[in-house]
Amino acid sequence: MEPNREKIIVRTSIIGIIANVLLAAFKAFVGMMSNSVAVIMDAVNNLSDALSSVITIIGTKLAGKKPDKKHPLGYGRIEYLSAAIISVIVLYAGITSLTESVKKIIHPETPDYSAVSLLIIAVAVGVKIILGLFVKKQGKNASSDSLVASGEDALFDAIISASTLAAAVIYLLSGVSLEAWLGAVISVVIVKSGVELLRDTLSQILGERIDAETARKVKETIGKIDGVEGVYDLVLHSYGPTMLVGSVHVQVPDTMTMVQLDQLERRIFEAVLKEDHVLITGVSIYCLNTSDQEASEAELSVRRILNDYPEVLQMHGFFLDPGRKVMQFDIIISFDTDREKIYSEILDRVKKAFPDYDVRIQLDLDISD
Repeated sequence: MEPNREKIIVRTSIIGIIANVLLAAFKAFVGMMSNSVAVIMDAVNNLSDALSSVITIIGTKLAGKKPDKKHPLGYGRIEYLSAAIISVIVLYAGITSLTESVKKIIHPETPDYSAVSLLIIAVAVGVKIILGLFVKKQGKNASSDSLVASGEDALFDAIISASTLAAAVIYLLSGVSLEAWLGAVISVVIVKSGVELLRDTLSQILGERIDAETARKVKETIGKIDGVEGVYDLVLHSYGPTMLVGSVHVQVPDTMTMVQLDQLERRIFEAVLKEDHVLITGVSIYCLNTSDQEASEAELSVRRILNDYPEVLQMHGFFLDPGRKVMQFDIIISFDTDREKIYSEILDRVKKAFPDYDVRIQLDLDISD
């Protein structure tokens, strides 16, 4: 993990802890003095935010451990585990506060606001807006999803606090108490946030599709290298927010020697690491017919067949070996259709169009853009 990134995350998290603890203390005091369950539940939310920042720091520190024999690709995925723990804490806080709010709805108590308590809540709204914008900006600078999420959560907390303030004003003007109901609404929002955070974290642990911009940049870097005629099947695995490891297929002329292929692979590794900070650990080769008219005509015929199938997203790696009578290529079929059925139809049609050839079609996965 980059030292500067770690410092940004830790420093920002410490600021978040201090701000949230102070806000929680103020809100808890105001809530108890005014007998307001909504304010007290908001204070609980601030404490859960502070605890989340503590876990973010611990997770960041552990994720920054150097690789070793047991974990040669480092400990970056610990950040995903810390995010899962945070989501469970948020869920617990939301469920607990919902239980208390329901009790207050069943057995209501009359709130008692003062000018000081309303002022403190108003100040809390301003602090949360400033904190949220700051944390979100720092999260983007450090490529930290947890910090970005914390910043967005803080901005949402500002809206919740503003709602609490509005409920207080309504009570003072009309005598209608919405405290317990507002506490319940806040609790539901907290639970929803926890569920969404847990869902997103589990999705990352399972392995998500690499974002389109990263895929585009890596393919662009490789495509600029001399000798590369096409870039396909980019597979990237995340070992933390700053560690991407993967493999790629490149199409090269059939005239290249083994020495040239070796040098090409080394150039690909160096270029992608330098330009995109991605480790390409494997480069597979597609051979391109360079001077075979029969191969060009055969490829054109195959593409005409594929044009009848909008579900086919891409065809690549086409190679014709007239001597061995072998035709081979890869196709990518959309996940939103019956892939096996479409594949079988295409295979049958190509075999009928080229009965003298051993047709070998590889069904690839739509892994990256």
